[in-house]
Amino acid sequence: MNQAYQVKLDAFKGPLDLLLHLIKQYEIDIYDIPMAQLTGQYMNYIHTMQQLELNVASEYLVVASELVAIKSQMLLPKPEVLEGDEEYMEDPREELMARLIEYRKYKDAADTLKEKETEANHIFTRPPVVFDGLISERKPVERGDISIYDMLGALGKMMERKKWKEPLDTKIKRAEIPIEQRMEDILQLTKNAKDGVVFSDLFPENVREHIVVTFIALLELMKNNQVYCRQKQHFDELVVYSMGE
Repeated sequence: MNQAYQVKLDAFKGPLDLLLHLIKQYEIDIYDIPMAQLTGQYMNYIHTMQQLELNVASEYLVVASELVAIKSQMLLPKPEVLEGDEEYMEDPREELMARLIEYRKYKDAADTLKEKETEANHIFTRPPVVFDGLISERKPVERGDISIYDMLGALGKMMERKKWKEPLDTKIKRAEIPIEQRMEDILQLTKNAKDGVVFSDLFPENVREHIVVTFIALLELMKNNQVYCRQKQHFDELVVYSMGE
């Protein structure tokens, strides 16, 4: 009997956070949002989550319906404005823009406080490492500035590029590979790769349960500070590195 393999991820911060991520990634003017582009990209992310059978929160679907509604309003023919008529024409995007601007303000403030807390609580010096009487000053490992949405975007593009087919059954079998095993596999791969492992190379099989387990395993490793991801610039492929000892 097939059982759904569903996972709820705490890494997701909410639909407004995803929208801000898209606005930053595609360099969209928050005061003049192209609704067709933003809605299309947002729906791509939702589709990727659903393909993975992740437990997509209802708030993401509510915002999706709002975006579609705004997009539809933008497509409607605008009534003619007579000369001298100063009646204000409300922009369907106004409420969304106001929510995003307000959310961005509090997000920036929270990020600033978090950075200060990290600097205050996690700054420490490591003693020099001695090899054969020689002192070697090791530079601290830099963590990747990659979000869950960057990873979802990379996964969605990879699945589209490889044209993996959907299984006929709407529910998938319980994953045969334990997440702990995939975590160990990924950890060994990254430790043995000096230049890191390309994100898509972690998904050699086109079996959905294998994709889901690998994705969750990668997130767990990042959460545990065992691996990190880097991206040279937007839309480049992600590269996964071991954090080392």
